[in-house]
Amino acid sequence: MTRPSPSPAGRRRPAGDAASQGAARRRVRPSGGRPARHYADAHETPDTDVGPGRRRPGGGAAARRLRRRGADAEIAQGPRPTAAPATDAPAAAPHRTVGGPGSACALPVSFGVAEKWTPKAVEDPENPEFAALTRQGPATVRCEVDAKPAGHVGFLRVWTAGKGPARTALEGFVKAARNTSDVAYREGGSGAGPVTEVTYTVRDELTEESKEERAFAVTTPKGTVIVHLGGLDTAEHRAMVPAYELARTTLKTL
Repeated sequence: MTRPSPSPAGRRRPAGDAASQGAARRRVRPSGGRPARHYADAHETPDTDVGPGRRRPGGGAAARRLRRRGADAEIAQGPRPTAAPATDAPAAAPHRTVGGPGSACALPVSFGVAEKWTPKAVEDPENPEFAALTRQGPATVRCEVDAKPAGHVGFLRVWTAGKGPARTALEGFVKAARNTSDVAYREGGSGAGPVTEVTYTVRDELTEESKEERAFAVTTPKGTVIVHLGGLDTAEHRAMVPAYELARTTLKTL
């Protein structure tokens, strides 16, 4: 299971990209301070283990940029289109299933996972101590599928929200992200029926660079499920789209 990193109280934050952990340390402030950065919109970089349950940013150009550059960049929000472009990338071949009985994550849905991608449940996501990391708008993160074993830097994350229209939950999820632009929605299909999809661009405050992200949302009897794909940068994101398409096309409600 994915467990939070050690806190002074002995609890651990959800495992994830190094910048999301660093951003939480830098940005979670008492009431009245600057809003904390969300778990899903943090820059994703490799992690290096430095002891039991502890991680620090790995080496490489991405990590060096994080250390060199500041976090003051802001961009203006412009007009946003309402129809997202269709995805051209084919789905990856399924290797295992996540979400069903006996899988790594207990979810209201199941879907196929690409080869070498590793799913792990996020432990204690309802803990208010970690809300800045585990909540985004109306949604709470439940599972993350790590692409690093497959040679990519990024995660396919599964979030759940309350009952209601999938688009409403997805819009709230995107609005809660920081520095978004070029947001485009479209209605599409999945293995479980109709879904709402969104593509958008996120401006990273640490690297002062923009990258693409995407997600789809589906309504289930237990509430809305949002499957989100991030990535280190746009190139990594696009390379991982086949795994996202695999999740969408093999999706089943449980």
